[in-house]
Amino acid sequence: MRTLFFTTAISCIIVLATAFHKKQSAETLQSVSPFPIGAAISPYLLQNNQAYRQVVETEFNSITAENVLKWAGVHPAENRFDFSKGDILVDFALSHHKRFHGHNLCWYQYNPTWLYSFSGDSVAWGNLFKTHIQTVVSHYKGKITAWDVVNEAFNSDGTLRDASTDSNHQKDKGCIWARHIGRDYIAKAFKHAHEADPNALLFYNDYDQELYPAKLNAVIAMANDFKQRGIPINGLGIQMHITINTALQGITNAIKQLAATGLKIHIAELDIRVNTKGDTGIVYNDDLQAKQSAMFAFVVQQYKTLVPKNQQYGITTWNVGDADSWIRSAYKRKDWPLLFDDNYQKKTAYYAFLKALKE
Repeated sequence: MRTLFFTTAISCIIVLATAFHKKQSAETLQSVSPFPIGAAISPYLLQNNQAYRQVVETEFNSITAENVLKWAGVHPAENRFDFSKGDILVDFALSHHKRFHGHNLCWYQYNPTWLYSFSGDSVAWGNLFKTHIQTVVSHYKGKITAWDVVNEAFNSDGTLRDASTDSNHQKDKGCIWARHIGRDYIAKAFKHAHEADPNALLFYNDYDQELYPAKLNAVIAMANDFKQRGIPINGLGIQMHITINTALQGITNAIKQLAATGLKIHIAELDIRVNTKGDTGIVYNDDLQAKQSAMFAFVVQQYKTLVPKNQQYGITTWNVGDADSWIRSAYKRKDWPLLFDDNYQKKTAYYAFLKALKE
């Protein structure tokens, strides 16, 4: 548990860091970071919100597609792909000399409606699966540096999401791919992606690894198994959708154990919730800001300390400003989970994050 000493000490550091860095306006996250700093991006906001675009241009040197390269975004009909929104992001990244991270090729959620009506045996499903992965990867070959090949395949108890189904497809907690292709669909996805672009780095990405040791162990076991079997895997993403109350030891343990695989490590979807109890009257006061800032700094410090430099793929926040975050709509509550506020102004957390990157 976070101790009073930890909170008080870090709070003091945050106050000093804020005052200091407000005088260092020329510094940006990308200018001080020893590894890539990224954000998940919306093409609509990038094109229609100048303040949003300015922050992306100035602060980040890595971009992740938030939603538009998921199945529903890029493959809206069985015989039609739509790369228009993905192309906006990739073209922006290339023209601004930023790395692009593809997210994602395979997930149990965010699939198009037509997919659940697809009929065929395991061979037909396997061909569909391969065609999708290789069409998307081939379209961006040489432009997208790395892919989250498979996203969130494990339950909190470490078991693989099974083949169960229900009538509400978007909330199906089973896995359509395990159901129709088999439990080794993850390895097949990595093989298909590698065939389409042998130079792309391939990641497995999952959440709550800092909370559930069984899930963490399952991810590590899969990664080690893939390495032994010669399945092409280059990195592991730990999403890090955490709160100001997340156990520090869990974060440390997860980063340390993932790094021990020797693969590249990506803190892939960082945001830190402050409204942990769904308080409708919550005020984003100095105390909450200090706790959030301390946690942002702690994540950076642990990543820099525990992940060898040659495995530091980078840290990515899940979107840019608080108003853009999925947290508010998903949890249906007030929250302020990112480094920039609703008006894209730098928060106290920003200065703590920047200071930790420099240390």
